[in-house]
Amino acid sequence: MSEKLEFKKLREFGEIINDLFLFIKQNIKALLKVFVYFCGIFILGSMISGIFQQIGMQKAMATGDDSLAMLGKIFNLSYFLLLLFNLVSYTAMNVCILSFIAVYIKNGNVAPGLDEVWAYFKYYFFRMLGSGILIGLFCTLCFFFFLIPGIYVMPAMMLFFPVMIYENASFSYSFDRAFKLIKGHWWSTFGAMLIIYLITLATQSLASLPAIIFTLFSAFTEGSKGLSNTAIIISTTVQYLCQVFMIIPIVGISLCYFNLVERLDSTGLMDRIGQMGTSKETFNTPEEY
Repeated sequence: MSEKLEFKKLREFGEIINDLFLFIKQNIKALLKVFVYFCGIFILGSMISGIFQQIGMQKAMATGDDSLAMLGKIFNLSYFLLLLFNLVSYTAMNVCILSFIAVYIKNGNVAPGLDEVWAYFKYYFFRMLGSGILIGLFCTLCFFFFLIPGIYVMPAMMLFFPVMIYENASFSYSFDRAFKLIKGHWWSTFGAMLIIYLITLATQSLASLPAIIFTLFSAFTEGSKGLSNTAIIISTTVQYLCQVFMIIPIVGISLCYFNLVERLDSTGLMDRIGQMGTSKETFNTPEEY
């Protein structure tokens, strides 16, 4: 049996990517169980709302109504439910996976049960939901009004949620801490996060390829009628089922977070030094400080 992954250590770029998939491989069943249990109902709500919204939008565009009437049909109840469920499901995904990792570390690198993750999830969910809205508004303003600063703040804002959960921090502390962690390591962290998201996009695209082909075929055969309802249902369902791959960037960003914390504070090294006199396990985490 392979050695359990240690989060609190320094990593180079290649190690972050390798350990990302090692952790998922070692804990895939527990991760999927937690993901489905805590995120499944919200993803289902997004899926149903998305199907109704897309079908309604296609019907509105086919009627040939004036602009105001068409907008009224597009921005309907399904549209706002879709926004709500997407926000809640995105928050739930982050909270449950970050909570899983937090308890995993607390348990000595042992996968936690649902009840252990639930204790963290219910404590952090609404804090993360409110903070996520504020961070989303902040990032939107940065991108719309200041494109370059918007790109600059993104890696720090991706670290915001790990700081809040792993350090049980307030909004203001998490915001400030994220920028302190990224200072001096912006390019390496941005590069790692970019590759992680490209990997995620590639896996999602590969998994949804049959649905994409079917959708294109439907668009070609239906012509001016637009997509069939069957094509909309299948493509939307597959799109939301593929959100399970969001486990990849959340774990990857967590590894980036702990790498940056080690570079700044060396907390993992100090923890292992403190355990050397009490633990019977071999000190087998080679790294340079």
